[in-house]
Amino acid sequence: MRRELHLAGDPEADAVLAQNPFALLVGMLLDQQIPMEVAFAGPKKLVDRLGDCDAAQIAAMDPDQFIAVCATPPAVHRFPKSMGQRIHDLATTIVTDYGGDTGSIWAIGHPDGATVLKRLKALPGFGDQKARIFLALLGKQRGLAAKNWREAAGDYGDPDARMSIADVVDDQSLAQVRAYKKEQKAAAKAAKASS
Repeated sequence: MRRELHLAGDPEADAVLAQNPFALLVGMLLDQQIPMEVAFAGPKKLVDRLGDCDAAQIAAMDPDQFIAVCATPPAVHRFPKSMGQRIHDLATTIVTDYGGDTGSIWAIGHPDGATVLKRLKALPGFGDQKARIFLALLGKQRGLAAKNWREAAGDYGDPDARMSIADVVDDQSLAQVRAYKKEQKAAAKAAKASS
């Protein structure tokens, strides 16, 4: 089941994400230390500036030149230098390991959920949590048919979860995910204060 995406909260930015697997992957990469919808609007900024959000095109660019594109106001991320380098590294890996075809990560060899997770975790900038969230996003909103993807995604695979971008389908679910994240931050702060 491929649904219309509501990740950036902007129809044009969400259309880029829905049509371009590399753009969706870049949005997930950018989803740290900025609001979720700002992160997922980043690929549309790249399309506006480069004509596309394409792994081969970005990998072929000089890294400093690409970082300058990311830093152009409004910046693609609040840390345009480090995140621009990460996007460039990600694009290079997609070209080197997957021939520039991002969808191969979850399609080549009909992988199960654990294999897709392992492939995602091998990407630059994708730790365990980010990889699990992206796996859940693929399963919940992009029709991923990989066997046992929910188990591989852990708690993020729960169909009733409202924990991450994988669960954002409208304004109401966005508010629920925000509330969950706020709760988690408060709990972590309280635990730190008491130790």
